[in-house]
Amino acid sequence: MVAEVGPHRPVLLRETLESLRPRTGAVIVDATLGPGGHAEAVLEAIGPGGRLYGIDRDPFALELARKRLARFGDRFIPIHGNHLDLTGLLHDLGVEAVDGVLADLGISSLQLDDPARGFALRLDGPLDMRMDPATGPTAADLLATLPESDLAEILFRYGEERRARAIARAIVRDRAKRPMQTTTELAELVTRVAGPRARRFRIHPATRTFQALRIAVNREIEGLDRLVDDAAGLVRRGGRLVFISFHSLEDRVVKRALRALAHRCTCPPDLPVCACGRESLIRVLTSRPIRPTEEEVSGNPRARSARMRAGEKL
Repeated sequence: MVAEVGPHRPVLLRETLESLRPRTGAVIVDATLGPGGHAEAVLEAIGPGGRLYGIDRDPFALELARKRLARFGDRFIPIHGNHLDLTGLLHDLGVEAVDGVLADLGISSLQLDDPARGFALRLDGPLDMRMDPATGPTAADLLATLPESDLAEILFRYGEERRARAIARAIVRDRAKRPMQTTTELAELVTRVAGPRARRFRIHPATRTFQALRIAVNREIEGLDRLVDDAAGLVRRGGRLVFISFHSLEDRVVKRALRALAHRCTCPPDLPVCACGRESLIRVLTSRPIRPTEEEVSGNPRARSARMRAGEKL
């Protein structure tokens, strides 16, 4: 059963369409479909002769997208799978080349607003955090089993949490009495570790901890550079790649991967003619990430941290 959630607002929609440049009759891949907000706009742009393949590992999001995009008939092809398996999923359907790839790497309102999913620290629910509820360990599993040093590493690497060691120590100490099971329990523990200073924080003191656990549970950073490479390999010459991230770790990986594809030559700088034969695959379209306007953020505060980067296949 799909939980009732608030309206889905795709972030940077105008900027995405301008960068993706979906033309009439194009074949586009939305590698992180979500509830289908971006996909709906793309399908309208590519017209009756176009097709959109929508991939998502969250079956609930996929079901919402199916309903939202039903009016497009067989022009919309939903795929249950992980965006990191982009090439394999499309090859299984006989798709060898497309005109554009879009990946909105953020968590959706569908997931945040459902307490049963365990993503939101301000909503009491089970510590799950899996984007695909049928696969992999939950956040509660990680908190119950990982050594203190591994927990601290996750919190520091994926959440850039300065109090990572203290939080990990408190988790291990508390779980000796009773395993942590709910979002409220974790949020209260981190707040307790933060102490009186937590009242002065601009964001909830547990925000970074929740982000780090979500990234670890869903392995969001692992393979992200390969996703960029695979997308570039699928797109035809002149096609576009668009990636939207919501934290610095993702944005950094995307930026470096795009730059690597744009500057593949390994010859010494003083060599007058390229001898390695490694031609550039893309042209980077965004020297700096595109950010949402103040108007968009005022209407959709969750868009505040969005950053978009794009490239064009040479």
